[in-house]
Parts: sequence; C-alpha cells; structure tokens
Amino acid sequence: MQKPKSFRPWQPEQTTLLPPSPSDWLSDDHQVYFLLDLVDELNLSQVLIPAQSKDPRGEKGFDPRMMTMLLLYAYCVGIVSSRKIERACYEDLAFRVLTGNQQPDHSRISEFRRRNLDALRDLFVEILRLCQKAGMVSLGHVALDGTKVQANASKHKAMSHERMLKAEKQLQQEINALMRKAEILDAQEDRRYGKGKLGSELPDELRHKQGRLEKIRQARKEMEAETAAAAARQRQEEAEEARAKAAAAHEADAPAAEQAELTRKAEAAAAKAKAAREAAFEAAESAGLEPPDLEPLAADAMPRRGLARKADGAPTKKTQRNFTDPDSHLMQSGGAYLQGYNCQLAVDRDHQVIVAVGVSNQPPDVEHLEPMLQRIASNAGALPDVMTLDAGYWSEDNAGHCQTRGIDAYIATGRLPHGQPPPPMRGPLPRGADVKTRMARKLRSKKGSAIYAQRKAIVEPVNGQIKEGRGLRRFLLRGLEKVDGEWHLIAATHNLLKLIRYRRSQQQALAVATG
Repeated sequence: MQKPKSFRPWQPEQTTLLPPSPSDWLSDDHQVYFLLDLVDELNLSQVLIPAQSKDPRGEKGFDPRMMTMLLLYAYCVGIVSSRKIERACYEDLAFRVLTGNQQPDHSRISEFRRRNLDALRDLFVEILRLCQKAGMVSLGHVALDGTKVQANASKHKAMSHERMLKAEKQLQQEINALMRKAEILDAQEDRRYGKGKLGSELPDELRHKQGRLEKIRQARKEMEAETAAAAARQRQEEAEEARAKAAAAHEADAPAAEQAELTRKAEAAAAKAKAAREAAFEAAESAGLEPPDLEPLAADAMPRRGLARKADGAPTKKTQRNFTDPDSHLMQSGGAYLQGYNCQLAVDRDHQVIVAVGVSNQPPDVEHLEPMLQRIASNAGALPDVMTLDAGYWSEDNAGHCQTRGIDAYIATGRLPHGQPPPPMRGPLPRGADVKTRMARKLRSKKGSAIYAQRKAIVEPVNGQIKEGRGLRRFLLRGLEKVDGEWHLIAATHNLLKLIRYRRSQQQALAVATG
C-alpha cells in the first residue's frame, strides 16, 4: 500500500527566534537597504532644521530622516494611510528594519507628512537628479500624458448652483415650519406646567436642517466667489490686452481716429476689470474667504479650473461644487465620470523616469503643455529633443511653443483607434497648408509614425505601474495644494523604484563580469 504524501511540519505555536541582527531578516538586495543607503545622498535639511530648532525639553521625537524614509518606502509599496503604515511598523519585517524596530503612531506619521509636505515635494527633483547622475535620463524623447486620479471625495457629494438655491429655499421653509411647531408646543407646555418650568434644546430634526442649510449656503457663497474671481481675472487680461493694443497704435503713429477708438476700448475694458475686481472681493468677503489672487499666473503654474459662469461672473445653473473636496472637479475618465484631478506626467524614454509632474483641476490637457515644458526645463536642466503627445494637447499655439523652443514635437491632431498608427497620407503636401495639416502629414510619414508609436511604450506603462502596480488610484489628501504635494511624492517614489532596479542590475552585471 502506497504511503500518503507527507508535508513540511506546520506548527504555528512553535516558538522561534529571529536572527540577532535585523540585517539578516531580509535578502541582501531588498529595497529597504537601498533606502537606508540613500539617506546620505539626499539633502534632508528642510526636514531636519525645523525639527532641530524645536524646544529640546520633553519627550524625544522620532528621527526626521527615519520618518522621511518611512513615508518614501510606504508610497513605494502603495501604502498611504497613516494607520496602515503604523500597523506595518509592527507586522511587516521590512518596515521594522527600516525604522530600527520603532513604531511611530499614525497621528505622528500624518502630522509629519502634513508639516513637511513641501519638503517631501522637493524630493522629486532630488531623486530625479540621482537618476540623471546614474545615466538614466537623456531627454532624447519625452512623452507627455495626463491621467485622471480620483480625489478623496465622492462625486455624489457635489451639488449644482441651481440645486443649492432650491435646497436653501426648501430647508428654510422646513425650518420655519418646525419653528412654528416648536412655538406652539412651547405655549402648550407653558399653560400646562407654568412658564419657565421646562426648557430644552432645539429638536434634533431642527438642528440637523439648520446645519445642512448653513453648509449648503456656505458652499454656494464659495462657488460664487470662485466664479467671480475667475471673471475678474478674465476682465483683467482683456484690459491688459486692450491697453497693449492702444499703446502699440500710439507708438506706430496710427491715424488719430484709430488711436482714439483703441483708447476708448482700453478705458472701457479697464472700467469693466475694476468692477469685476470689486465684485470678486465682495463675493470673497461674503463667503469669509481671503481676497482672491488676481495676479497673472507664473510660467510654470498649472491652469486653474474654469467653472461655468455667466458674463457677470455668476455661476450657471449646472455649475457644481463638491462639499468634501471643493478643489476637485468632475472629470470624464474611461467613459465614466469621477471626482478627481488632472495629473500630468512627462516621462523620459530611456528608463521611464518621470522628469516633470503637475496637478490641476482643469479637465482638458491642452492648457497644460506650456507649464509642463517650463517644469521639464527647471527639473532636468534642459528641454527634450523629441516630444510625443496625444490629441488632447493639440492646438496651433502648442505646436508653435514646441517649435519656438527647438523641440521636434509629434502631436496627434485627432483621435485614432487605440494601438493603431495613423494611416499614411499620400501625395504632395498642399500649397499653403496650415499648421494642423503639416502636423498630420508629419505624423503619417514613415519616420513620424515610428516615433509616435513609441509613446504608448513610454508614458502609458507608467500610469499602469502607479495605478495598477502600486494601487495608487485615489489621493489620500484633499485640496489642490496638498494633492499636488502627494502627486510629487508618488512620482518621486516611482523614480526611486526605477533607480533601485537600475542599480541592482548594475551590481549584478558587475558581479558577473568579475566572476
């Protein structure tokens, strides 16, 4: 009779001893050891100096360098919740090795991330420079793409301006009815028990409706302040443009009638800009907000959300605002709608290293090219030789921006079936062809088609590695500024993983070469 198959002993109650040194707990090429070696290569003064300047009395805090490495490793493995990071410091050997067997609680982890978000954002450039130093970035071919990432908010928590007005009116009527009912009950109780004998707080139903009314009213005021500020910026830009035209006509010694007409238009535009600015300040004051910043955007600033508004700056009926994360926006992604942000990625071809990132709450991609070019130049020290971009970035202005900067750009002029190259265009180029026709012909040439086809192997896998590989499909933080910091941290850890794998492959190649 054949003996039954035997298995390895399974004795979960058996006491075992861990190795005496934490360095023996993990394999020699584990990511944690790379991070521990990286501490001395990064400039962490922005994290250290503020922590060292605190009052030395009281309980000793955790080393800021350890907390920084802890957050970097957590994002590398797709853990962003401070509670999950705290749990991992107890249950995961890699986290225990990294922290030196220390367990910071979730409130300290969350507070450290909040307090040092700007410094953590700057680590993106630090790690990018390490990738450049290792020879992983050539800027020979960079692909730019935008991906929609879900905000830490539900799209069902958004309300249109029209619904806000209706809800306010309905809630006010219900509150008035409840107040009348409460007054009748108070009078009856006074007759029964005597005046002042019994008192109580407002009924729960009334308090709930009053709280909801205040929340909706505040959201409406903030929405109106945002659209008023956007209208003021537009009026200000129009006034500047009209003033520049009038000044140019005066310098060119144009006919007096033309100068007078342009001057009149400039004065009218200035008056409209002043009225719009005053309305924006008044709307912000009514909402309890700081006065809006109407200064022109910096060259590398991402575009602001353009809420639908009327000519006078008031929101339209369908303009929406989210109660949980007001900065987020309803965006279309994959045939569905999500409450989120438009996250930009510029990726170098050589090793899929991200060279620039940005976040905005403006759904279309077309306005993001110019600021992203500024960020690539600032981060990497130069602009790429070749860039590929999908149809979302097409505009004659964008094609001109690339040409002016000496970039050989390949921008799709229309949507193509996924994974298929553009069909060839036969015959000579028409005389007097416009910019769009020339770009379409460029993409359909044999060389252009081959170059543009590389785009799907450069930037699209990076989106998959972030969203699918690490599960980072949703932001943890709320608000545009905080989300921008978190997106920089996500991109920094992507590059960090690329650098780890590259150095590991270099070490293995060296080991093979030396026998």
